[in-house]
Amino acid sequence: MSEPRPAVGSPHDRVDGTAKVTGRASYAAEHHPAGVVHAVVVTSTIARGRVTGYDTAAAENLPGVLAVITARSAPKMNPVPGRELFPKGDPPIELRPPLADDKVHHFGQAVAVVVADTFERAAAAAAADRVRVAYAAEEPTLDPAKGARDKPETFAGREELQHRRGDVDEALGRADTKVEVTYRSPVEHHHPVEPAACVAEWTDGALTLHDSSRWVHAVRKVAAGVFGLTPDKVRVVCPFVGGAFGSKGFTWQHDLLAAAAAKAVGRPVKLVLTRAQMATLAGHRPEAVQAVALGATKDGKLTALRHATTSTTSPLAAFVEPCGTLSKHLYSCPTVDVSHRVVRLNRSSPVFMRAPGEAAGTFALESAMDELANALGLDPVDLRLRNHADRDEEKGRPWSSKHLRECYRRGAERFGWAKRDPKPRSMRDGRLLVGWGMATAAYPGIRAEASASIRLSADGLAEVKCAAHEIGNGAYTVLTQIAADALGLPADRVRVELGDTALPFAPAAGASQTTATVGSALIAAADAVRVKLVGLAAADRRWPLFDVPADGAALAGGKLVAKDNPAKADGYGDILRRAGQMEISAEVSVKPGEEKEKFSFLSTGAQFVEVKIDPDLPRVRVTRVVGVYDPGKVLNPRLARSQFLGGITMGLGAALLERTVYDPRRGSVVTPDLEGYLVLVNADAPEIDVSFIDEPDYAFNPTGGRGLGELGITGLAAAVANAVFHATGRRVRDLPITLDHLL
Repeated sequence: MSEPRPAVGSPHDRVDGTAKVTGRASYAAEHHPAGVVHAVVVTSTIARGRVTGYDTAAAENLPGVLAVITARSAPKMNPVPGRELFPKGDPPIELRPPLADDKVHHFGQAVAVVVADTFERAAAAAAADRVRVAYAAEEPTLDPAKGARDKPETFAGREELQHRRGDVDEALGRADTKVEVTYRSPVEHHHPVEPAACVAEWTDGALTLHDSSRWVHAVRKVAAGVFGLTPDKVRVVCPFVGGAFGSKGFTWQHDLLAAAAAKAVGRPVKLVLTRAQMATLAGHRPEAVQAVALGATKDGKLTALRHATTSTTSPLAAFVEPCGTLSKHLYSCPTVDVSHRVVRLNRSSPVFMRAPGEAAGTFALESAMDELANALGLDPVDLRLRNHADRDEEKGRPWSSKHLRECYRRGAERFGWAKRDPKPRSMRDGRLLVGWGMATAAYPGIRAEASASIRLSADGLAEVKCAAHEIGNGAYTVLTQIAADALGLPADRVRVELGDTALPFAPAAGASQTTATVGSALIAAADAVRVKLVGLAAADRRWPLFDVPADGAALAGGKLVAKDNPAKADGYGDILRRAGQMEISAEVSVKPGEEKEKFSFLSTGAQFVEVKIDPDLPRVRVTRVVGVYDPGKVLNPRLARSQFLGGITMGLGAALLERTVYDPRRGSVVTPDLEGYLVLVNADAPEIDVSFIDEPDYAFNPTGGRGLGELGITGLAAAVANAVFHATGRRVRDLPITLDHLL
């Protein structure tokens, strides 16, 4: 009889697929407790000032309206306990609870909430002619050139934002060749299919939130602090998230407004943001201006690198877009100066968005590397190989695992890069200009602390629990595979439960950390179950594994198997039944250990892009993308490919379409919906070829995988811009790359 194939590494179907296609998967807004009523947010129509009065009579007199809640009538709310979530550095989230005072900090800020027995009645009552808000408007700061500037020291308390080694000015002065350029990227919004939503219910002084969240434990901590509760009095539930890209990683105004409204009216309240409100109440990627200077020798060795970023934030948050973090170590360079500044504008608060910092930062760095290659007359791949960083020169550590050279080689081969004529405007397809560009993809390997529990029953079924999240990336499936192999069971005998603060702790589903973090906890919990089984199986000399030591048996094929003699085995069910137990369980917490001081962790890849452009109507059409990546062990190649298709597509959108436009006088969002804010659709998608190196990184964590949700978007916009330059001879340094740049 052949050994069962491991689940990890196989293209396992999504275990939650059937629930999703049949409608059984439950999202936040689909929770309908008895007696639920509906809330709609009223938002400000000025960007700065204060509220001087409310006229709510017209709304309150409408049928079905239960309350109009304003700063003057809202239940007491304490400041958001940001330091509990981010003990190091300034919290990058809003600390002011909604309706805390009469001040208005940005257009679209929540200034009231209307509650009614139906959504339609609440929306009608919240209309501008029903809830009238009087303001004393002040002149807003809307121009980044005029905003107050800060110099933040860390990003989310973990990443140093100001870094210098060597004298960059001196090195640039003596460089044989140098490039000094500025790149700009606009505000981008997340716009997931599922808008932000929350259903709040108070029962005997305890609060339950069904929230569209990718970090339920943080929402619980915030809600408990704001409403003066102990954490055990707050439960947050979110088994499925309908897309997030960063926007649902923290607690926003609508969560607290729903809870406040439910407390005020004494009934469960459902609050779902409109698509337009998503543009002002759920975060965005801030705009960034990046000045990059590169100096090099005649043979293309970097001698100096400066990367100075200025991004925007709101008056309410300390968020900064850390564009220069990769520039500290992606390439070998003796003198480096990376700096970040932030400008405060009267706009809503920015937040993490897929590969925060790295997505925009690689647009600048990788475009500048292409400009340097052109100035030196070198092939762009060759330039990157000449400056490959064999170790992390920022921290002075070796990489735990790195196969970027192989990514370049395989990517160039799969793309056909050797056939590229380096001269701009030299390649054509009929009358169309053809451009080939490439860039490096990179994203750090991040792992945090997490807990997981496993309950193994005598019938051979395992229940796995953790408060991690399924955000559409396949977490249910991959965690099922990891647990199945760790327990020696078929994947169909494992049930994974996620997204509930009643479950063991997990960090946010962000920073591409869930699989590495929670997977490590699952492996540790499975080993704790194994040790307990050994204790039972070795207790009686009549049993097959009598006197086997704790480390002398492994879990395989539903049995406890002696390592020194595989013929000696004992089934899980037999062990438990003989011991008079119907189940055995364990809960374990794990966190990174000394490896984080020994190694640096980085996932890398190579992006190759082909564009075709009509010279008379220079609309850029991406026709091919080839990406080869090194994310460590690929735990499920089907889901991994899907993640990269999504990341690449999102990167193409950032390169060609996505831009949030603000009214420069009022500060309102001119593109608040999917009619004005353009994203890629199927007709825009090119042929995409994704492949992997697939080398495990066990120095990082026991799964061998480093995470891959954000790697695919990095470098993509630069690869497109570089291809556009090759096709047209025009260097576009402002995103998105629209017709006006090429006319």
